[in-house]
Amino acid sequence: MRKIALGIVSALVGGAMLMSGASTASAATKVDTQLKIRDIDPNPVVVEPGSETTAYFDIGASSDVKKVELSVAPEGARTLRAKDVKDLEGWRFAVGFTEGDPQGKWQATAVAFDSAGKQIATDTAFFSVELEKSKSETRISRFSADPYKIRKGRTIEFSGRLQVDDDGWEGVRGEKVNVYFRANGSSGWKWVASAKTKWGGKFYAETRAYKSGSFRAVFDGNDELDGAKSRTDSVRVYGSWWRR
Repeated sequence: MRKIALGIVSALVGGAMLMSGASTASAATKVDTQLKIRDIDPNPVVVEPGSETTAYFDIGASSDVKKVELSVAPEGARTLRAKDVKDLEGWRFAVGFTEGDPQGKWQATAVAFDSAGKQIATDTAFFSVELEKSKSETRISRFSADPYKIRKGRTIEFSGRLQVDDDGWEGVRGEKVNVYFRANGSSGWKWVASAKTKWGGKFYAETRAYKSGSFRAVFDGNDELDGAKSRTDSVRVYGSWWRR
């Protein structure tokens, strides 16, 4: 009886091991479907007026995924002409954006299908589309360095006007203008003075006279205004400003 009982227990244990092994093999062959929009480059998508910016979408997918489709649309949009999506190799996609596309937050949606064409996973990610603002043209007019002939050590005075093209040239107030000097025989420009523009875009500055050469005013520009350079104005410096 004892041998029979041991035999039954051994059989049961063996059967359990077989069942466990079959279950393990089954689990090993099962694939956990994965789908992920891993990267959107660039983000935000900055579009220059009159040109197109291409954004690239990188999708990660598990081995059971046989096909991936991508669509992009402004967040909350219900009706919009579908964007053309170019399918690249390795679940990568390219989408072109122009100034005609809505600015703001967009949603990208990836859909995965198996070998039978059945949808098995989806993923979404968000990105932004921005239109690069065009800057307004500026100019520095009536720049002058006075007097045109001066004794060494005396004061040279600068004046001019910073203007912006806004359906006609208008003065720009509150902007910084730098004045640079290039000595005769030199190729480099050296900063000598700065000034803030006042009413009508007018600015005034001064420096000491040391060498003969040329001066010019420069506006570096900002997020809304292009930079500008004035014409050059020459000053002749002579003698010494003190007596022995």
